[in-house]
Amino acid sequence: MNQAPLFPSPRWTVSSLTAYIREIFETDETLRDVWVRGEISNLSRPRSGHIYFTLKDGGASIRSVIWRSSAARLTVDLHDGMEIEAHGYLSIYDVSGQYQLYAEEIRPVGEGVLYQEYLRLKSLLESEGLFDPDSKRPIPTFPKKIGIVTSATGAALRDMLNTLRRRMPLAEVVLAPTMVQGDAAPAKIVDALDDLLRTAPDLDVILLGRGGGSIEDLWAFNDEFVVRMVAASPVPIISGVGHETDFTLTDFAADLRAATPTAAAELATPITINELGGAVNYYKEQLKTEVSAILDRNFIGVDDLRAQLGYASPLRRIQREQQRVDGLTQRLNAEQTHRQAVIRTTLEGLNRRLSSLNPQAVLARGYAIVTNSETGTMIGSVADASKNDELKVRVKDGEFEVKVR
Repeated sequence: MNQAPLFPSPRWTVSSLTAYIREIFETDETLRDVWVRGEISNLSRPRSGHIYFTLKDGGASIRSVIWRSSAARLTVDLHDGMEIEAHGYLSIYDVSGQYQLYAEEIRPVGEGVLYQEYLRLKSLLESEGLFDPDSKRPIPTFPKKIGIVTSATGAALRDMLNTLRRRMPLAEVVLAPTMVQGDAAPAKIVDALDDLLRTAPDLDVILLGRGGGSIEDLWAFNDEFVVRMVAASPVPIISGVGHETDFTLTDFAADLRAATPTAAAELATPITINELGGAVNYYKEQLKTEVSAILDRNFIGVDDLRAQLGYASPLRRIQREQQRVDGLTQRLNAEQTHRQAVIRTTLEGLNRRLSSLNPQAVLARGYAIVTNSETGTMIGSVADASKNDELKVRVKDGEFEVKVR
């Protein structure tokens, strides 16, 4: 008698069991041809051309796939929140062990509840001017202080911080942590923005963001109070919510929309630290060139002014006047010398004439002067003298008296 083993060998491997279940799905007549109604969420379009999404209603959800060949024949533009009827078959995706709907045909039923609310609120806020492009404020080129409103534990914060540190490490970053998903998230986001604006009024820009997700995951950023808070912010806000294909109402209310949180950090720092350094060096060289040119022009002007000042200098004028005085002095001296010589010559001539007329000189040549001793009359002729007149005779070395006989 054979005894059953205490620990019987497993009948199935994970792969074989999964394959068996897949065979059941694919051979079941009902599951091979189904129409399923639900709302699209988590829509994704990778480069492969396939379309992946979740089809859900109020009680359940199912992963869905549209292969590229079927996607190329679609006549409707699928988006999150859209309610559709999908025709296809059910099977098992071996890797995850999940059953999936492989859709081959899509027909729209109407917009989903969330998407209808999204469109209603978008229309209301747009009519109030909250999305007006003219109200958008420019993002500073060189932000000194950047605020971030996001989850403190999410990958979005890590991505934004890494990007800011790489592009502009000089900027100060202030974090306002908040919930970004769930029923309580809208109020938390509003509180975080309010606290940030009160405690850091000198912010240059605010980043509001979170990673991707379904329309339900991102719904907090479609909340009316959150959108109004973003539109009323005195500080420019960049919205970086979800992925490139995700559009929330905060994207329209913000001053700038970014495709991802990382892109938001890049847009907040238009000029990187390296570009800033290059610009500083460029303008420094430009400034040096301009200053050198100005100095060269001014030096030439200074030289000209110095020459003009030298020509018009009071010292130069005094020197010229001194030279003129010296010339006049020389002329005066020469004139005086000439006059003195002329006077001297004239005096000498007069002196000679006087000397020739001097009686003493006549006496020296042997002549005598005879006068009447009594009357003093000059005796110039024999007729002037009478007998017995007493005469005075003056010769060169004296005089004597004689008596006429």
